[in-house]
Amino acid sequence: MTPPCVILDRPQLADNIGAVARVMANFGLTDLRLVSPRDGWPQDRAWATASGADWVLEGVRTYEDVAAAVADLQTVYATTARPRETRQPILTPRQAAQALHGAAGEGQSVGLLFGGERAGLETQDVVRCTGIVTIPIDPRHHSLNLAQAVAVTAYEWRTTVLDAPPPRFREADPPADAALVEGFIGHLEAELEAGGFFHPPDKKPSMMRNLRALFARAQLSEQEVATLRGAVHALARGRGRVLAKLAAQQARSEGPGA
Repeated sequence: MTPPCVILDRPQLADNIGAVARVMANFGLTDLRLVSPRDGWPQDRAWATASGADWVLEGVRTYEDVAAAVADLQTVYATTARPRETRQPILTPRQAAQALHGAAGEGQSVGLLFGGERAGLETQDVVRCTGIVTIPIDPRHHSLNLAQAVAVTAYEWRTTVLDAPPPRFREADPPADAALVEGFIGHLEAELEAGGFFHPPDKKPSMMRNLRALFARAQLSEQEVATLRGAVHALARGRGRVLAKLAAQQARSEGPGA
């Protein structure tokens, strides 16, 4: 499956081209096409803002018009925030990503067309596309930076390919077995009993049920159980030291003849 290409129609700023290359690289897109960039191509500033996404910029192809840029594509969507008088399907980025994924899965060449920073896309270029993509943003301010618009649509494409956290975010340790958790709860119950926590006494069963439910929901790992048992032990030991200190102070105040 070949990911969609990104076509920028008459981009004005090299910084924006570089920022687009950066977000494309973030989400696994590599084919960047430029239609009549205002300041020509290549432009050094694009590399400065691409933050290392050099392979995208090095593969850039330039075209004189949109017709040439989309000539080899079978499915292409135009992104615009302005209403059009054309009768074309209008999709959200998520819907468009799913449609592009389906088309690419069938072996089609697919793409996303973005207008220039100043005026966006011309209707004559929009009608060359399969449909229109509109990002559902607040109507009070519907202007998006070019790289932001590419980032939203590229992200939605990425979720159709890999909708999971990156591998470097390892899975959590597995939950501890029930016997280990039960041992901790028994330890906690004994220390809470010694500390006078269960008051009045007839509330103890419901209080313990609440505690059990809490730790069941948490699905504690073995390390977490060990940490909690250590914390309970330290608190209990600290309480013992405080009681011993108070007893010693009381004995001194009473004196030997008390």
